[in-house]
Amino acid sequence: MATEGRVVTARDGVQLYVATCGTGPDLLALSGGPGLVNFLADERLWPDGVCAWFPDPRGVGRSAGGPHSMATAVADLEDLRRGLGVESWTVLGHSAGSDLAVRYAVEHPASVRAVIGVAGHGLHKDRTWSAAYHAGHEPRLDIEWDEDVWRALNESFVDWIHEPGLWRGLADCSVPMRIVAAGDDIRPDWPLRQLAATVPGATFESIPGVPHDFWHTHPETWRALVASAMTTE
Repeated sequence: MATEGRVVTARDGVQLYVATCGTGPDLLALSGGPGLVNFLADERLWPDGVCAWFPDPRGVGRSAGGPHSMATAVADLEDLRRGLGVESWTVLGHSAGSDLAVRYAVEHPASVRAVIGVAGHGLHKDRTWSAAYHAGHEPRLDIEWDEDVWRALNESFVDWIHEPGLWRGLADCSVPMRIVAAGDDIRPDWPLRQLAATVPGATFESIPGVPHDFWHTHPETWRALVASAMTTE
């Protein structure tokens, strides 16, 4: 697991916990859920030459607080960046963490050097693929989570994707984004293709033969992806 931990005080006084490992360019790793502890905080997943940061979301794990909105989650990321003394960082998000990374980049482009969005949900609530999703549902991993935080962030996500300026903000975003689909993900990749086609500096790719949680099933593939993304940033 990650070898060190820090506590940063958010602007409203809430104590936020962030684990870290490695040295080099700063990379903020946002795990999915939402409302799960940061399951990416394992130094075996990260290549040499990277200083990776793994925050537990507000109200989850070792971070204080409780249910909150995506806007608060974004503000927490900025408070972490300032509190850690980081000028700017690459932001990698997995699943729901990818959606948060995209919003963070749109709202704070000076703080984000690049986004690596892996197996994201996409900015939609389309359920036409619901039957296929449930038929192929992958086994759930045993990861600590908070149901109230999960519910609040999901509701806030729906509010965000209904905002009238959402797509204008994406089209105007100058942050480079590498949007990555897991080839065997039970979710469709068309929302990720749409996202990559909207953001001017975004690219799309799909990694064949890996499921949604390939950080767990194919750690070598995950590590190689991060190394490649950080090298070509």
